[in-house]
Amino acid sequence: MYARYSARTRGGALYSAVMVAARRILAVCCSVVGFAAATSTGATASPVPPVSDRARAAGLVDVRSVVPDAVIDLRYATADNFVGVPLYPAGARCLVHESLAQGLAVAADLLRRGGERLVFWDCYRPYDVQVAMFEAVPDPTWVARPGPYARSHVAGRSVDVTLADANGPVDMGTGFDDFSPRSHAEATEGVSPAAQANRARLRDAMTAGGLTVYSGEWWHFDGPGAAVDRPILDVPVV
Repeated sequence: MYARYSARTRGGALYSAVMVAARRILAVCCSVVGFAAATSTGATASPVPPVSDRARAAGLVDVRSVVPDAVIDLRYATADNFVGVPLYPAGARCLVHESLAQGLAVAADLLRRGGERLVFWDCYRPYDVQVAMFEAVPDPTWVARPGPYARSHVAGRSVDVTLADANGPVDMGTGFDDFSPRSHAEATEGVSPAAQANRARLRDAMTAGGLTVYSGEWWHFDGPGAAVDRPILDVPVV
C-alpha cells in the first residue's frame, strides 16, 4: 500500500513538474515571439496620437514621435518592477521633454546602424509615483527622495533605456532597477565583458546625443537641465 502510494505520489509530482516546466517554456517562447514582433524592423509604425493639452503645455512629447522604432516597455505600468504593483495606468505613454527629442533621435540613429534599437523602461514620471516609490524603498542611494521641485524623471528630462536587437533584449549584465553594485554604469565585477561592451555602446550613443549617464545606474540618462529645480508638473502619463 505505502509503496504503491509513494510511486503514485512520485509519478504525480513528476508529471506536475513536467507540466510546470512546459508552461514556463511556452511562456518564454510567447514572450520572445511577442518581443520579436514588436521590434521587427519591417513593421510599420502606427501613427502617434497627439499628447494631452497639459502635456503639450509642459513641453512634453511622445518619444515615438522622435524615435519611431522605439520599443516601449514601461515597467511601472506593470507589476514587473521593484514595488511589485503597477504605478502607471493602462495606456501609459513614454513622454519626454522636447529638449531631449533631438538627442534621442541621434542616439537611436547611431544604434540603428548596428541593428539595435532603444528600449524605454521609463520616461516622464508623475510626482505622486515618485512619492510611492520612495515610500516603498526609502533609500536615496537607489530611489530619489521627493522634494518640493521637479527634477530628472519628474520633470520629463531623464529616461531609463536599454538595447534590443533582432533577437530581443541585449545582455546588459543586470535587469532594470537591480539594486546592487553591478548596476553601476562602469561596473566590472560580476558583469561580463560582453555586457560591459553593450553598456559602453549604449552610453556612447546617448552621449553623442547630449545625454549623460547616471553613474549609479547604467540605464539612467539625464538630458540637458535634468538637475535644475522646476515646478512640479501636473500631467497624466496617458
